[in-house]
Amino acid sequence: MATIKVKLRPSSVEGKAGVIYYQITHNRKTQQITTKLRVQPANWDADEGRLVSAAPNRLMIQNRIDSDLALLRRVIADLDSSGMDYSVEDVISRYKSPQSHILVLDYMRTQVEQLRATNRLGTAKNYEKTMSSFGEFLGDVRLPLSALTEQVITKYNAFLVQRGLVRNSVSFYMRVLRAVYNKAVRQKLIEQQHPFIEVYTGIDRTRKRAVSESVISQLYKLKLAEGTPLALARDIFIFSYCTRGMAFVDIAYLKKENIQNGVICYARRKTGQLLSVRIEPSIQRIIDRYSSALSPYVFPILTSTETKEAYEEYQIAINNHNRQLKRLSKMLPAGCKLTSYTSRHSWATAARNHNVPISVISAGMGHTSEQTTQIYLTMLENSVIDDANKGIIGCLG
Repeated sequence: MATIKVKLRPSSVEGKAGVIYYQITHNRKTQQITTKLRVQPANWDADEGRLVSAAPNRLMIQNRIDSDLALLRRVIADLDSSGMDYSVEDVISRYKSPQSHILVLDYMRTQVEQLRATNRLGTAKNYEKTMSSFGEFLGDVRLPLSALTEQVITKYNAFLVQRGLVRNSVSFYMRVLRAVYNKAVRQKLIEQQHPFIEVYTGIDRTRKRAVSESVISQLYKLKLAEGTPLALARDIFIFSYCTRGMAFVDIAYLKKENIQNGVICYARRKTGQLLSVRIEPSIQRIIDRYSSALSPYVFPILTSTETKEAYEEYQIAINNHNRQLKRLSKMLPAGCKLTSYTSRHSWATAARNHNVPISVISAGMGHTSEQTTQIYLTMLENSVIDDANKGIIGCLG
């Protein structure tokens, strides 16, 4: 197995910084890879092969060294596992190959472009957000995909935690970065090394978002001036509840052509899953209230049919919708907090309370698995649990 040492070659000019190089040895033959990294001898620990803790720009330079070493170790491990004889020249050749140096951020940019080209604008935005965060973590380090190791991911995780991000937010960035990594694996740009195995990529249960059926009824009966933003927000919320928790994005993009023979047929923008909802009288009344011959959309949320413009309108609309829901919350019993997600959670909870099977709730909401539905339903109301417990222990007297 080849070995690697990191060394500093002092400058022949007194006071000038030396050059970092990697010494590769295999089968008693040694060669060097010279880097563009320059360090003053006083800032270099020759025994450890690392920068001293007080060295200027230590984090940036050491991260670059660590990423280069990770790539070299990956190359050597691949050559060792092949079972074939190899030379020092083979190690260096593979290390210097263009494919080995596809940068993580460059690869992410290509993914963003592809997502935009296929109109997956929400996902593209998530990728951009993660790319910006990971770029901030890397600083000036040009990290290749092949050097995206468990060590790097662990450091990035610590970077996010140190900046005060909660666990779900850290997990968001990790899940996006993992998706990018796994795509590179599928494209055979890198070998799968499972670098995310030690970091959290789940979703913690958050505070329950559902409101009771009585609150939904109160909201439905609120006297609001027709044609106002507040009335529109209320009607969209009720429409979502009545259509099995249709997401706001799907309501915004819902077109008249999606309504045929008393049924709403649409594809969830999040998953592409096709869903159909029978139009009940309460749904029809809301549709009729906003019917306009001038627009292809069911609701007056979007005006443009151009992909980019419509998405920009949607971004503004979702923020405005949540602001109006916050105003509506103040008109309801204390403690009620409405958001664009509340109607979806509330329908799921109401269905559960009416003894609807989890499998039916899952299908109705367009979830790809019942596990996702369980996230909505796990946090039962304490009163429901207490009532159940009372019945169980009632025989004790």
